[in-house]
Amino acid sequence: MDTVYQPGQEMTVHWIVKPGTDPAAKPAQVELTVRLTGPYGDVSELKSAAGGIARPALGEVTFEAQPVRPSGAAGERPVSVIPIAEDAPPGSYSLIFAVREDGGVVGGASVVRVAPEA
Repeated sequence: MDTVYQPGQEMTVHWIVKPGTDPAAKPAQVELTVRLTGPYGDVSELKSAAGGIARPALGEVTFEAQPVRPSGAAGERPVSVIPIAEDAPPGSYSLIFAVREDGGVVGGASVVRVAPEA
């Protein structure tokens, strides 16, 4: 992600909807979650923490979006909004996202930077 966020901003995550192959099938019950956890001094520290090797030096904080439960309606465009606190420490944050469906979970992560207020 190339966007750098500042404390007090909101991060918007747009989910991509992939329609099922059976138009007559009932839409699956899906829950979409996303959160930012950090800060880390740099990306290498963040990756070490993801491997269980390190913790954030400044104390860990987490900013979460409310879970989104799409209805399955045609043309639906689910969005998650993560409010970044006004006092968020600057650094690299792990953006962790997950899709829960039918008892299973698929997820991933990315890196987001929060810069000091200008």
